[in-house]
Amino acid sequence: MEENSPKVTVVVPTYNERDNLPKLVEQLLALPLDLRVLVVDDDSPDGTGAVADELAAASPGLVGVLHRVEKDGLGRAYVEGISRALDEGADIVVQMDADLSHPAGTIPVMVDTLLTTDAAVVLGSRYVPGGSAAGEWAWHRRALSLWANFYVDTILRLGVKDATAGFKAWRAQTLRRIDVQSVRSNGYAFQVEMNYRAAKLGLPIAEVPITFEERAEGVSKMTLKVQLESAAMPWKLRFGRDLG
Repeated sequence: MEENSPKVTVVVPTYNERDNLPKLVEQLLALPLDLRVLVVDDDSPDGTGAVADELAAASPGLVGVLHRVEKDGLGRAYVEGISRALDEGADIVVQMDADLSHPAGTIPVMVDTLLTTDAAVVLGSRYVPGGSAAGEWAWHRRALSLWANFYVDTILRLGVKDATAGFKAWRAQTLRRIDVQSVRSNGYAFQVEMNYRAAKLGLPIAEVPITFEERAEGVSKMTLKVQLESAAMPWKLRFGRDLG
């Protein structure tokens, strides 16, 4: 690792991910980067927070834990985690799920893309050449994902193939420019709003291919409420309506 390599913080929101989290942290700490992991746990009833504390104790300075007192959405967890990462001096902040659906091995490619291009954010994309979605996905889930991306891009004209992607690497200055602390959307709509803010400022968004896997353990957090919020968000952004 070079002396001047960027300081990378991977922000990982968790809720009932005690089986997946140790595997993910092991994968992340093995990467050839100056990398830290920040787990943001929403008071998981399955003890994920305690597992995160154990991982932090085993790797002091490399794993941190932010305990939240209630489960109030993916967006809020990310805002708190990203804000903490920026306060602690991260040069690059990575967003990723804890369920092992996002390939940790792609992070060096995402970081390198930020370092060698003018990209303000890099998306881990299922829908660019070389990318793919989980082979275990039922046809209706695949169709829903493709439709959601078409829907979002038709309304917001983001110009990306995977507008709903949750695996991203951001330059710290990009996050400050889009004022991440003021983002109020929640759930999966948070991902769309973050992209929209970057695009609205004319900041380049790059995509690198990933193979998205079905979660290894646990259950999906996708609920009807989350889906409805995600459907409404592009229209609210397009017409500048209150997002609260």
